[in-house]
Amino acid sequence: MAATVAISAISSRPLVSLRRYKASVSYSSSHHRLLRYRPLSSPRLLFRVQATILKDDEEKVVVEESFKAETFSGKEASEEPDLSSSSSGVESWVIKFEQRVNVLLTDSVIKILDTLYRDRTYARFFVLETIARVPYFAFMSVLHMYETFGWWRRADYLKVHFAESWNEMHHLLIMEELGGNSWWFDRFLAQHIATFYYFMTVFLYIISPRMAYHFSECVESHAFETYDKFLKASGEELKKSPPPDIAVKYYTGSDLYLFDEFQTSRAPNTRRPVIENLYDVFVNIRDDEAEHCKTMRACQTLGSLRSPHSILEDDDAKEESGCVVPEEAHCEGIVDCIKKSITN
Repeated sequence: MAATVAISAISSRPLVSLRRYKASVSYSSSHHRLLRYRPLSSPRLLFRVQATILKDDEEKVVVEESFKAETFSGKEASEEPDLSSSSSGVESWVIKFEQRVNVLLTDSVIKILDTLYRDRTYARFFVLETIARVPYFAFMSVLHMYETFGWWRRADYLKVHFAESWNEMHHLLIMEELGGNSWWFDRFLAQHIATFYYFMTVFLYIISPRMAYHFSECVESHAFETYDKFLKASGEELKKSPPPDIAVKYYTGSDLYLFDEFQTSRAPNTRRPVIENLYDVFVNIRDDEAEHCKTMRACQTLGSLRSPHSILEDDDAKEESGCVVPEEAHCEGIVDCIKKSITN
């Protein structure tokens, strides 16, 4: 349901002249659109504000808002690829095609898992977490290969992707402690899907990093929705169960550097979970998946990923020496390299 407000000036009434300025506020999520407010200098022109409002019966989980991560070029990272800024209509079509293929693949895998694990929640979570950490290892593999070839080095990407893999590994350890890997079939299925997924992601990341990151965003988005539904359905029961030891150690330990590192849309030390029961554990796992979604969305914009700790270190260096952060090479695949070599 959209609400539109139109205000037009009436010439017979005195109006206070408006200064020329522009202000825009955006909040990005899968169910929200861009909200812009642009007062105009002329009182005789009309302007309007459009906002998209969720329907009353539509369920939506509110995720804590976060600051926008800085980019290598010093600009803010957009949370979604800007199709309007693409170099050509063909490139915009390619982006849409990539996203549709990713959604189709994700939906197909979800249907299979729904059929196999309809009544076995922890086993399903074990399979999901075994698969979920694979893309980050695949990204690092390709980045190491590029560095070996002498093409480029991206320390921030390697740091963040390793932290993401570290986070997903602890999700997996939690599911194992809850008994999700007790069946041989579940271990066999998860390991073989993960192996295939690794080589597929490596190939995809070499060809088009943008498509690989969007596919991972789709997977993380599904994980977020899965945990959220589980919390709504079993919340009261989970609050009566104690948390696994590995969860308490990971979320409340003394060294949370890697925990802060994968959350590129928020400043370090701003999220410190409290684990008192099993419900708190799954709340934090769900929120972790939301942070992964934000990071994967930022990665789809070329050169937009910065390590949260690197940003703080650079800010300190700027204050002391006035140094400017150099612009790094963009996150490119083979297709981008060929295209640039031809055009240059």
